[in-house]
Amino acid sequence: MKLQLLSIFFILLISNKLHAQNDTTIQFSSLDTANQIDSTLIMPQKMLITQSLLWGNHGLLNNKFGNGDRLKDRSIQLNIRRKMLNVHQLGGFLTLGGMLAQGIVGSQLYRGDYKVKELHENLGTAINVSYGITAINSLFTPPAVFHRDKKLSSMRIHKWLAVVHLSGMIATNILGNRIEQDIALKPWHRAAAYTTFASMAASMIVIKF
Repeated sequence: MKLQLLSIFFILLISNKLHAQNDTTIQFSSLDTANQIDSTLIMPQKMLITQSLLWGNHGLLNNKFGNGDRLKDRSIQLNIRRKMLNVHQLGGFLTLGGMLAQGIVGSQLYRGDYKVKELHENLGTAINVSYGITAINSLFTPPAVFHRDKKLSSMRIHKWLAVVHLSGMIATNILGNRIEQDIALKPWHRAAAYTTFASMAASMIVIKF
């Protein structure tokens, strides 16, 4: 069973990396087209506020790499985007594996084996760090060249699920810190943790479709 789980995680990791590389290839193709048409088309007008702070028209890092060459600057940004998305996907894989390990340890803790309490807390800290790094590499990545339409797509579902597992992470941490004061919160803490794990696993799977 453990071997099967590891195999699934490995396949997800490899397939997600391929997805990021294919996405970047499409972006570079769009950049080449923009080069032939209008250089103003290569920076989307709408982007996340976190992206705008760094890469928008007045962003801290906009036009800082190409020595005034807008197209060259965007090409470098897309290279940065590809690397950040790869880190994002690898971080998601590691975080999901950590969640699985913490779930196993947590079930032992719930059965009264308090020897694993410190391990459970350390795993929680590691998961929070890896989740934070993973989120940062998604929120602050340079924007894509092209806009995705508003139709239902795997990327849109991936983003919706991200909202779910982010909310789950926050709830799991809050409830976990309050369990010692109110033992009745245990079922809610476990439900939040399961929801976080399930939604994050689903977000990694759906990106392939």
